[in-house]
Amino acid sequence: MTGLFSLAGKVALVTGASRGLGWEMAKGLAEAGAHVILNGRDRVRLEARVKELGAGGFAASARAFDVTDEPAVRAAIPEIVGRQGRLDIVIGNAGIQHRGPLGEWQLADWQRVIDTNLSACFLLAREVSAPLIAQGEGRIIFTTSIAANLARATIPAYVAAKSGLWGLTKALAAELGPQGINVNAIGPGYFETEMNQALLANAEFTAWVKGRTPLRRWGRPREIAGAAVFLASEAGSYVNGHQLMVDGGFSSVF
Repeated sequence: MTGLFSLAGKVALVTGASRGLGWEMAKGLAEAGAHVILNGRDRVRLEARVKELGAGGFAASARAFDVTDEPAVRAAIPEIVGRQGRLDIVIGNAGIQHRGPLGEWQLADWQRVIDTNLSACFLLAREVSAPLIAQGEGRIIFTTSIAANLARATIPAYVAAKSGLWGLTKALAAELGPQGINVNAIGPGYFETEMNQALLANAEFTAWVKGRTPLRRWGRPREIAGAAVFLASEAGSYVNGHQLMVDGGFSSVF
């Protein structure tokens, strides 16, 4: 059964991979046998993560670029394919958050969240589609959120972006599926990550999350890795256009 989840010989690119859920997914893919290319904007942090994986006997390299920079994305993908000889798995995970009352939002705040959480995934998918189609197979995985289906006050751009990303997932599954490319999404609930530090520091909110979640706790970052390996591996070969919620049951109850 282990062979179903093996990624030996595969090459994976994970954006937003230097910390949080991106790092855990990248680490999980590496542990399953893939050569993982870590992406982010901070080259120093990426190189430190590459060394960490290398020390564990896993294959990894770093490719720093801004996922919202179209020329940078267009240059990075063929360079990665040329250097590695192939690209099999792409996880569009980079994301940011902005919170505030609606009246305090500036258009620039809205655009920054949309650009990073949604438009960057479109750019990434567009650029990787050519080499994946040429291979006749591949996996594209986006990190959505419980916010793709549920909403909270003060984060309108994040909710709009994640809802749009779920729509993009289905649209690309329909278009790229006939080319042998599976396109899916992972929808995390509330995880103990750096992005959520302000929420974790709020005792009332933390208690609300625990009470609202059937498992009665926040997710541990490591718990996202299995979903990524599943969707990237042979075990998920007939899963397409799906959003796999990893939320402790949060989105299943009210």
